[in-house]
Amino acid sequence: MKSYLECIPCFFHQALRASRIATDDEKLHKQVLDELGALVSEMSLEITPPETGRLVYRKVMEVTGNPDPFRELKRESTREAFARYSAVKAEIEGSDDKLFTAIRYAIAGNIIDFGPTGSFDIDATLEQVKHQDLAISDYPAFRDRLSAVSRVLYIGDNAGETVFDRLLIEVLGKEVTYVVRDSPIINDATAEDAVEAGLDEVATIVSSGSDAPGTILRLCSEDFRRRLDESEFTLAKGQGNYESLSGDSHEIFFLLKAKCSIIAADLGVAQGDVVLKGINL
Repeated sequence: MKSYLECIPCFFHQALRASRIATDDEKLHKQVLDELGALVSEMSLEITPPETGRLVYRKVMEVTGNPDPFRELKRESTREAFARYSAVKAEIEGSDDKLFTAIRYAIAGNIIDFGPTGSFDIDATLEQVKHQDLAISDYPAFRDRLSAVSRVLYIGDNAGETVFDRLLIEVLGKEVTYVVRDSPIINDATAEDAVEAGLDEVATIVSSGSDAPGTILRLCSEDFRRRLDESEFTLAKGQGNYESLSGDSHEIFFLLKAKCSIIAADLGVAQGDVVLKGINL
């Protein structure tokens, strides 16, 4: 997915918010924006938003000297998600279609995102997802293909959201490899964040080899690219993974909430809609 002009002011907004989380020093906040401004003329609209986002957040970390500005917010998100784990698990276990219900909650977990907006209401989203129809639902294909495989490659997104991914993995009943970012970027999940959510108990955790807020294959490790090529069934969570992989040739199922108007338009849905979309099926 390409970038759009509307992405540029969004990146400035994200950079300022991340800078304020990273440090209280207003001079450094201004320096981040100054240096980001100098990069604007070099920003290509032909690359995916996660590629630009990687540069933006690396600039924030470089200028502020904080290598993981969202560290405490990630931990708090995981704690908050775990506080809802038992109730959501009971909802899934009591439903007529456990797999579809677990998918719904996994998508609901995608609201835990400090990138596009920085604010969200977990409980309101969990309640909404019980009644909200999927704007795109390739669930029949998802279910049928899943039944024919023994292994799943699950590309994660954000810390906290990982708890809801765990609930879906518990229902999949397959051998799962869970993919995380190689190092901190926004509130995207690293191996440490995944372990805090207990994903090591239900899956094998591996790194994509990249620090981008998405899955940019040319920046990923040879090991991850091999795993993707050999994958029997791949699902990817969140906007960043959709932005970076939606033009790929692999068969992938995307689970996400369209939090951004640009992504919603690309998907052909309304902002706020929830989606289960397969590509190259």
